[in-house]
Amino acid sequence: MTLFEIDRATDLARKLYRVPARTALEYDFPAAELSQIGEAESWRKEVHRPATSTHKWWAKRLGSVFRGILTSALTDDRSKALDAYSTATSLDGITVFDPFSGSGTTIVEAAKLGASVVGWDINPVATLTQRQAVQMWETSELQRAFKILEVSCRSEIDRVHRSETGETVLYYFWVGLADCLDCGVATRLFSSHVFSQHAYPKRVPDAQIVCPECLDILPGRYEFQEMECSNGHRFRQEGAVSRSVMTCPQGHTSKVVDALGGQPPKREMFAKLVLGFDGKKRYEPISNFDRDLYTECSELLKEKQGSLVAPRGGLDDGQNTRQATRWGFREWRQFFNDRQLYSLGLLGAAIRELDVNASEREALATLFSGTLEFNNMFCSFKGEGTGAVRHMFSNHVLKPERTPLEAHPWGTPASSGSFSTLFSSRIMRAQAYKVSPADQVLVSGQVKRVEGLSQPIELNLVDEWPAEGLPAGTVYLRTGDSSQTDLPDGSVDLVVTDPPYMDNVHYSELADFFHAWLREIGPFDHYPVGRETTRSVGEVQSASPDEFREAIARVWGECARVLKVDGLLAFTFHQARISGWVALMHALADAGLVVTAVRPVKGEMATSVTKGGKEPSNLDSVVVCRKRSGTALNMMTDPRAASRAAELLLSELLAAQVPVGAGDIRSVVRGYVLATYTANPEDIDLLATAALADDLATECIGRLVP
Repeated sequence: MTLFEIDRATDLARKLYRVPARTALEYDFPAAELSQIGEAESWRKEVHRPATSTHKWWAKRLGSVFRGILTSALTDDRSKALDAYSTATSLDGITVFDPFSGSGTTIVEAAKLGASVVGWDINPVATLTQRQAVQMWETSELQRAFKILEVSCRSEIDRVHRSETGETVLYYFWVGLADCLDCGVATRLFSSHVFSQHAYPKRVPDAQIVCPECLDILPGRYEFQEMECSNGHRFRQEGAVSRSVMTCPQGHTSKVVDALGGQPPKREMFAKLVLGFDGKKRYEPISNFDRDLYTECSELLKEKQGSLVAPRGGLDDGQNTRQATRWGFREWRQFFNDRQLYSLGLLGAAIRELDVNASEREALATLFSGTLEFNNMFCSFKGEGTGAVRHMFSNHVLKPERTPLEAHPWGTPASSGSFSTLFSSRIMRAQAYKVSPADQVLVSGQVKRVEGLSQPIELNLVDEWPAEGLPAGTVYLRTGDSSQTDLPDGSVDLVVTDPPYMDNVHYSELADFFHAWLREIGPFDHYPVGRETTRSVGEVQSASPDEFREAIARVWGECARVLKVDGLLAFTFHQARISGWVALMHALADAGLVVTAVRPVKGEMATSVTKGGKEPSNLDSVVVCRKRSGTALNMMTDPRAASRAAELLLSELLAAQVPVGAGDIRSVVRGYVLATYTANPEDIDLLATAALADDLATECIGRLVP
């Protein structure tokens, strides 16, 4: 794409979206540059933005992109926006509000730029994550608190994760069992008898094999076809399960879920990975010592249950719980085996009774909750040459695991996903970042990590709106319905957010996994320990377009109320279904907001994109809005002109070698075309515009995709 064509794209966007106050976000957004920076960040978000990575939250956005949104909203051209991004810019006197604050990306980026920040989220687990992103900790107090926990419970947790020789067991390998519906024979639910291989098997073909009959453990190669174990059993690589169907040893077939009969699968240990006294790892079969030790844990769990922290509550029906409940999981404690419940119960009880400063106790309670993600029976083994534990949310759903991995929850330096290793990689890394934040910037066309561009995250944390207003250096975080805030009218300069999409990932259904434990610990004063679920009537999350529209319109209406007359609302969005875009634009118009720009930008790394059927999405659309009342808006309502503007901006990204696929093009063009509805909703047929948007998107794909 030539510079002339890029200029045309910018000019066309300016003509299409005219408003009195010019901002780079609306007219000259540096999407290509931010996409390049965002690509570098996306591969290691937890390293580049550790403050927002202390706990799991879903669909975490790129901090560099949100920093760019903030600086572009307060400058009037691309060059100034990039200068503000790459220098020690101050947003002192600016108040930024995020009504869907999630992991806290907007909060942290605005705070680093010196703004006053308000973050609301309806889910208390999200609020907990945000609090860690901005909470001030004392390093010495953190380390003292960690040591208290170590003295309190580590020796016992270590003891129940030992081999017969006294060496540490890093991981136990389990397999589920289901009885054949025809003959009643117990069937081990292996899909492959290779249970451990390297992350790059063609480079390192060595693997570990399990015999399906006697559970003998053998070294082999990942591509083996047939093998004989030391007990004379011959077997092939393929296991009893193919997709959702199992074949019992007698040859009968049935659906696994039918064979389970509404009960969780029984489980059997078959191997362990031992960390030897010599520092080397080795695989071993399960011995009677291992079985007896596990039985002891079951007995201790019953004996000490009154003093242990344990998950409380059951799974309600929902989009993301249905798969687990079909497998017979009804209570959160069923996601853990007895040794996990005993070990985690000891650690949780120690945190509950921890007598240290409140913020440091909260940090370790959050760390404990984050450790749960890697220490449950929905986890699996990723393989050698990488982090060993595949955490339970790798699929964004509660997906039962046929061959779960049990890890050592306290862990060693050789462990993955343990309390001790996450203390270093999450808590201490976040602490260092908050004291001295670093940002990714473009230097001579290359992305470099630079310190000194952002202010330390040293904020006064409050949980109600101050009567005198929100002073500089203050962050107001609140758990609650963002459609009903206590913010005064016209008190906010910018609303910057990433709302839930109209899809099937329901955050509260997943967050209840953590809440079942957190409510027993009470991580901070206002945490809702009395609530059995984090689900709420006011949450914006529904696969129904009408329900999604109604819920998000209420929040957009509140944003319009608290925005200043010349304030901006900007949010990132992508949606595989056009019904989501239709519902979104309808909701904005209902709230009295007008879309002034839709700017495509990098959303995720190529290997972690949001799937939309056959067209995965790599880009987000930054949707920019202003209040309809009080501003004379002169908006073009020509859908074809909007489509052409979208195509030119997508071409700009392609010219900058930003990956753009058919799903991206379809989503961005739909958003651009449907945005014209908000300019004049009384006179535009939204459904007809949606049909035209689909046709225009298909035409655009034909021109841009080889």
